[in-house]
Amino acid sequence: MEDLPLAYTSFQYGMGEAELDTLQDMRILIRAVELGSLTAVARELGVTQPTVSKSVSALEKKLGVRLLDRSTTSLAPTTQGARFYQRARQVLEEFDDAVGEAQGLNERPVGLLRVNAPLAIGQLLLAPLCRDFLRLYPDVQLELIFDDRMVDLVEEGVDVALRLGGALPQDAVARHIAMSPRHLVAAPSYLARHAPLRVPQDLARHDYVRFAWLTGGDRIELHNGARTVVVETRGRFRVNNALSIREALLGADGIGLCPAWLVHNLVAGGALVRVLPDWCGVPQELDLLSPSRRYQPLRARLFIDYVASALCALDCFGGPHATSAPA
Repeated sequence: MEDLPLAYTSFQYGMGEAELDTLQDMRILIRAVELGSLTAVARELGVTQPTVSKSVSALEKKLGVRLLDRSTTSLAPTTQGARFYQRARQVLEEFDDAVGEAQGLNERPVGLLRVNAPLAIGQLLLAPLCRDFLRLYPDVQLELIFDDRMVDLVEEGVDVALRLGGALPQDAVARHIAMSPRHLVAAPSYLARHAPLRVPQDLARHDYVRFAWLTGGDRIELHNGARTVVVETRGRFRVNNALSIREALLGADGIGLCPAWLVHNLVAGGALVRVLPDWCGVPQELDLLSPSRRYQPLRARLFIDYVASALCALDCFGGPHATSAPA
């Protein structure tokens, strides 16, 4: 069989060739399920598709079960394959962690780091930081997954997740790193066409663009020092994607209450302006999560420290309000 990259075959742990081959086949099967394509796995490894296919077939032969349903257009795990995938991933993660501790491999950041983040902040802020991190640590591979839902870190093999507000899972370790203030903003062209706003209650006469999943509905809470008001808004456009809200505001479709990280560059450049600048919404919390297991690879610890420091240095975030603690 064609030689595979050392990063994929893990390390030479003093095992026989048969055991190493099985580990290699398990890793390939895991990536095939995650990527949904043998060709994608081959491209990732820099080998041929037949090499990957032979590896999966060899594993199926060893186990005596079919793990993948394959056709010319699709790939999906069988029932046995889906169960094997979950157990195999956990086994390999624990195995790599144990070897890292025993052999001191955690003294040098190496290996794959899987990072999850909501789409908007991931695209606008986290992706550039990830690329900078890879330049600092050339032996680290990073897989950045954008997903606005709250993923299960252990079940989906995520090493670090960035979370914006909301309840945090109990089965994770959370590091609260910053808060982002929320401001009312709109395009100058929108404000030029509508009645001026002098008090928060004036929002009821304007088009309000909001997140579709907010629990408060059309009511928003605003603060001015010790003063707090709850006002009704109205609007015809609601969307569950922050980037779409940003585009709607740029298109002069209304007023929005947005976290500073989403619009700070647009406000600085004049494309959007603050509305009722003496008033702001409840700040948005920012946390970094990792799975609640005892051993955390050095690459994950370095990444958390790097991202926490970089985000806190931005004007759109306040400083950390807590240190690492179990959630």
